[in-house]
Amino acid sequence: MKAYLEKNKERFLDELMQLLRIPSISADSNYKKDMVNCAEAVKESLLNAGADRVEIFETKGHPIVYGEKMVDPKLPTVLVYGHYDVQPADPLELWETKPFEPAIRDGKIFARGACDDKGQFFMHVKALELMNKNDALKTNIKYCIEGEEEIGSPNLATFVTEHKKLLAADVILISDTAMISLENPSIASGMRGLSYIEVEVTGPNRDLHSGVYGGAVANPATVLAKMIASCHDENNHITIPGFYDDVLEATPAERAMLAKAPLDEKEYKEDLGINALYGEKGYTTKERTGIRPTLEVNGIWGGYTGEGSKTVLPSKATAKISARLVPNQSSKKITSLLLNHFQKIAPAGVTVKATEHHGGEPYLTPLDSIAYQAASKAIEKTFGKEPIPVREGGSIPICSLFEKELGVKIVFMGFGLDSDNLHSPNEKYDIANYYKGIETIPYFHAYFAELSK
Repeated sequence: MKAYLEKNKERFLDELMQLLRIPSISADSNYKKDMVNCAEAVKESLLNAGADRVEIFETKGHPIVYGEKMVDPKLPTVLVYGHYDVQPADPLELWETKPFEPAIRDGKIFARGACDDKGQFFMHVKALELMNKNDALKTNIKYCIEGEEEIGSPNLATFVTEHKKLLAADVILISDTAMISLENPSIASGMRGLSYIEVEVTGPNRDLHSGVYGGAVANPATVLAKMIASCHDENNHITIPGFYDDVLEATPAERAMLAKAPLDEKEYKEDLGINALYGEKGYTTKERTGIRPTLEVNGIWGGYTGEGSKTVLPSKATAKISARLVPNQSSKKITSLLLNHFQKIAPAGVTVKATEHHGGEPYLTPLDSIAYQAASKAIEKTFGKEPIPVREGGSIPICSLFEKELGVKIVFMGFGLDSDNLHSPNEKYDIANYYKGIETIPYFHAYFAELSK
């Protein structure tokens, strides 16, 4: 198989570049046609790779692509999940090259979706071709590639519930995570959950002259800033009553295992352009981004934000706020807690409207599962080093849904890097990681089949 990969590397890269040129932005209705075109492109790629059946399922939103290669009903079945939708590219002025005109610099592909998740799910498409052309298929493989992950997968639950038999599998394999580096491979053993809300503070019935009314009328922007600031104490511990009630604390053994993951804090700070790290007292950087819940402001605005000055006291101020959740925390419970808290702490002189956007549950992969062992062996085979299990800070909301509805576990095999600028300008994906993923994935299928006997 390695010889086939070497021979077709350039084509595999070109095909990914073609997919990256499609601006499949699920959050913006102006790109609805591009979403359809991207789904068609995914379908075509699966057929070309050797899938026996590929079908596009319409939803109330964007379509879902289903594909399968059924070798033998006696063999175990792997369900591959991925998403073809991408984040908006804004702010465009910060991109060094156009987000949907992929460019290669220093051995990396720069484009929106390069890593999240087109480059990563496409590894599985090319791995299917690799196995198919070399008569190396050891499992049945199914594919569920959706187009709404970046907006919370609002229609996936309905699809999964209505197509349980179609999606039936022995394990779910996802490549939408990162590893430490090619020199220090790792496997995401867990993902945090998500609770996302929006808070709007309204004061006077119109923007006011800040000289005439300032000091006599509550300023919604100031009030909102104070409300948000009150949610953390001097140790960056979240002060919202009940927030930590259900947190499953990591054991000393788990913290020791996490500590094995190397982190050069000097390099970390230099990469981000900061002079100090920040976070909850008593925890390391890796722990803060993996095993601890957080509360962050994702966006805040109000009043005049144009060029020059305009002295107004704004009528409204708004913030988007998200919480990352750890095992045992419920997104539904935390969302309700957040909404009620911001209503409760609103001072006189303003009204507060707090609304929910979307959420998802945290997820842990058992390290003693057959799937995890197969993934670990596959990575060790191609990297020459046993991967370190790490908890990822991001969220894949559909994980708990899949396990609940299909009754199987999930294993993560991500080949991205934390520095790949996901959701930011100049998103990238190392070409070496892309090829390494294509090389490694067939070993997962082989080891999973072997361990399942």
